[in-house]
Amino acid sequence: MTLFGAIQKYIDVKRAHGVLFEKGAKDLRAFLSKVGDVPLDRIRPAQVLDYLNGPRTSTGTWRKKFSLLEDFFEHWAAQGLLEASPMPRNRPPVPVTFVPYVYTRNEMRLLLRATSEWQNSSWQNQKMCRMDSATFRIFLLTLYATGMRTGEALSLTQKDVDLTKGVISIRGGRFRRSRKIPIGPDLCSRLRQHKRRLAKAPGDSPYFFVGRDGKALNENSLRVAFRRLRLLAGIQRYDGAIYQPRMDDLRATFAVTRLTSWIREGADLNRLIPALSAYMGLCGLGSTERYLKLTPDRFRKQLATLSPERRKRHWRDDPALMRFLAGL
Repeated sequence: MTLFGAIQKYIDVKRAHGVLFEKGAKDLRAFLSKVGDVPLDRIRPAQVLDYLNGPRTSTGTWRKKFSLLEDFFEHWAAQGLLEASPMPRNRPPVPVTFVPYVYTRNEMRLLLRATSEWQNSSWQNQKMCRMDSATFRIFLLTLYATGMRTGEALSLTQKDVDLTKGVISIRGGRFRRSRKIPIGPDLCSRLRQHKRRLAKAPGDSPYFFVGRDGKALNENSLRVAFRRLRLLAGIQRYDGAIYQPRMDDLRATFAVTRLTSWIREGADLNRLIPALSAYMGLCGLGSTERYLKLTPDRFRKQLATLSPERRKRHWRDDPALMRFLAGL
């Protein structure tokens, strides 16, 4: 079988299993263009490397294309058309250097206070943002108090927010996983005030957070507005990081604030961290674990010592780590 026929049949198999596979098909055809329609069993590692080492190819892109070709050749090897995969050695992954920003309580007060100044500033008069300061404030407060993703909060409808029971229903979040989260009385009280203002909004939009025109807020415009609000509040990071504090970092702030509080109280983290993971709609406990590394320095050093990067066991399976946490 030639490479052209193998690629076409592989794409058909993927799509028959419900995979869209548009990007994968495009990359495989680019590989065909580079190598030519040669017999499948004549392809050598040097030819694969020649394709992967294309101009201006980042390590991340290189590894994605490598994974695609690896799966492609393994498929045909399993079908008996190849004795061995012609794949070269993979590049090592790029170390993850991005670290979310954790807002202090004082910085949160500055942000929320700046929403009033933001309304009176010239920024608010720009057409790209249709939101009043009260809506902006309660939106940020909701992210900070619940750890919701920005998209999840923007997708909330009025029916999703049950202020009688104190429960918010989050539907179709990341990985299409819906969940219900309880909220405290303070946030309930603020959301009731927002709902009364919402009743006076024009139109009949079902969304819980809307602009002055009664229509759903635009996520990109909201992020631009937040960057301007952050500058107005005078908040920036000085740790050499590429990214300045973002609106999405309110989610990390919620997690770290909760974890820090539990650590100081000596709470049972083995029981509470899985609950936090479910509350935040995380796919697994590994995502929650990374927030432990963002807790204050006096905890971080011990955690790093007791839970090195072994990648073999989960931190909950480390007796020394759990004894340390339980003894705080």
